[in-house]
Amino acid sequence: MVSVCFYFQVHQPFRLRKYSIFDIGSSDYFEEKHHLKLNNEAVLRKVANKSYLPANKLMLDLLKRHPEFKLSYSLSGTVLEQLEKYYPEVIDSFKKLVDTGRVELLSETYYHSLAFLYSKKEFKEQVNLHKEKINDIFSYKPRVFRNTELIYNNELAQFIEGMGYKAILAEGWERVLGWKSPNFVYRPKNCSIKLLLKNYKLSDDIAFRFSERSWEEWPLTADRYAQWISAINGNGECVNLFMDYETLGEHQWHETGIFDFMGKLPEELLKNPDNNFKTPSEVADSYKVRDEIDIPHFISWADLERDTSAWLGNKMQQEALQKLYNVEKIIKKNSNKHLVEAWRKMQTSDHFYYMCTKWFADGDVHKYFNPYDSPYDSFITFMNVLNDINLRLEDKKRGD
Repeated sequence: MVSVCFYFQVHQPFRLRKYSIFDIGSSDYFEEKHHLKLNNEAVLRKVANKSYLPANKLMLDLLKRHPEFKLSYSLSGTVLEQLEKYYPEVIDSFKKLVDTGRVELLSETYYHSLAFLYSKKEFKEQVNLHKEKINDIFSYKPRVFRNTELIYNNELAQFIEGMGYKAILAEGWERVLGWKSPNFVYRPKNCSIKLLLKNYKLSDDIAFRFSERSWEEWPLTADRYAQWISAINGNGECVNLFMDYETLGEHQWHETGIFDFMGKLPEELLKNPDNNFKTPSEVADSYKVRDEIDIPHFISWADLERDTSAWLGNKMQQEALQKLYNVEKIIKKNSNKHLVEAWRKMQTSDHFYYMCTKWFADGDVHKYFNPYDSPYDSFITFMNVLNDINLRLEDKKRGD
């Protein structure tokens, strides 16, 4: 028996507007109506029309056609805020999926942040804010946690277990697994919480290689892909296919045949009576822990290195993050709700991804949806906004 577990990440950041040193004094940090690359509403509508709406329509149809089909999503607080403001029809389409009872919603940090690396207090507050948001919109209480970009280590697993979650997701990377397979349920070191590992090879066949004509397996068909999964029977119990939702229609355009592929995949998988679909919670409930996994250092699902270097790999990123979290205590004492929200939106991992200077095998990944001409432009914009926030905090302190 092999259980296929689909998980999709749904996220869009609040992109900073082009904020120069001459703009210091203005608290309008995120809106830029006249700059196409920075216009959050325009980007959101583009992605929603190409990906979210047609993908949700497809998934709802698959759920109706195949009673066995199930899937899961993690929707960041920032994408939910933007959808509520700019495109509520998309929220409604996600509600229809959740109302089927066969779609699981996962928990994460509200602002899709790196908070766990810098402030456990802020991290916990953001996780709770996200739970409240999910409950407010969907009347749903998540039981499984996934951290931003699948950033994970033993310490995080222990912390999340302490918050009452039953399972946590991570990257199934050979360097930490050794001889073990990602196709089983594990336990983090010194924890009882379940650990679900992404089968990154099969996930990336869809997310990254699907339209790559130089790939030896191109064009990938649903029946052939189903055969690869069926071959795991006897050598695994779950195949965790984790990827960005934008894979459907945005990263892989409609013209590549991605929607047709996904539309046929459940039927092809179910031709084998030993295959089924489960949500992350169901995988955790259904299968016993096979072994303990020790991951003392942070890993992620990003880039070839699968570490945190995409956000912390250079001095610009390190300085920006350190200075951002240095103001946590003073900004939380401040009664200005606008500044606190702005500070939290600036924690979103995308801002530091835009500062990445790794332009080797992963270059095209870092350019995707990047509104800046260079990592240095991103850093300068970010620091100008942070300087304005600091000036406002100093003014408030003098006023008190």
